[in-house]
Amino acid sequence: MTTEPSRGTPPATPAGVLVLAGTPIGDTSDAPPRLAAELAGADVVAAEDTRRLRRLTQALGVTTTGRVVSYFEGNESARTPELVEALAGGARVLLVTDAGMPSVSDPGYRLVAAAVERGIKVTAVPGPSAVLTALALSGLPVDRFCFEGFPPRKAGERLAKLREVADERRTLVYFEAPHRLDDTLAAMAEVFGADRRAAVCRELTKTYEEVKRGGLADLAVWAADGVRGEITVVVEGAPERAPVTDPVELVRMVRVREEAGERRKEAIAAVALEAGLPKRVVFDAVVAAKNSAGSSPRDSKGLS
Repeated sequence: MTTEPSRGTPPATPAGVLVLAGTPIGDTSDAPPRLAAELAGADVVAAEDTRRLRRLTQALGVTTTGRVVSYFEGNESARTPELVEALAGGARVLLVTDAGMPSVSDPGYRLVAAAVERGIKVTAVPGPSAVLTALALSGLPVDRFCFEGFPPRKAGERLAKLREVADERRTLVYFEAPHRLDDTLAAMAEVFGADRRAAVCRELTKTYEEVKRGGLADLAVWAADGVRGEITVVVEGAPERAPVTDPVELVRMVRVREEAGERRKEAIAAVALEAGLPKRVVFDAVVAAKNSAGSSPRDSKGLS
């Protein structure tokens, strides 16, 4: 016996697909071959800047047949539900940003997260990347790296953020606005060290492409004259530190932390972790220093 589907229940509409498309970071001839086909065939094209999208399609000789909407930082939260509903209704939605890959310091993360939550397929058209291009051109180690995006604009917040990665061994990659570059390089020189190697990559793949390499302090002086264009900064990772075993240095490190407000027990534990030593070794160095200074043995109670 064959069971016929209920005539009153329409078949479910298959969900659409969200396509993240990488766009050229400079030279439009670097556009991936699939980009033109996706631009022509998408039901909806969400663009960070519709004017730049228009210039790109003209350069590629493509006519978009789908609906074009803006999708940028200012309307990302409000427009995401609308795009998700289009996807749920079966639309093929193409997301493009001004240059490079959506979601990488560009709009896109909210839409991807919302689509994934609804069980909608997300795929990508790989394309040029300022991060990887700058890494390759920097001349610095590229086997391990981390991308830190844009540093904070305010000086105090920027210094605090840089201090968080001062001991990071991997190569660091940043984006920066040209008018803040000199201040950021100066802050990096202060936190990472004046001679820490770095590369400032400017206008990658464009007519006036430039890669300036050197120590952070020298690069800050160079940037003080003014730099234009899209900027990617690549900074060498922190050098490996020799293990600290000198008791005098261990005591000094504990005192620095105590003066910064840490309790002695926590300071000893932190120094032991930093030096790669058992806590007892650091504890004994502190007790020995107190005893040699004529302190009462009672002072050492509660430090273990």
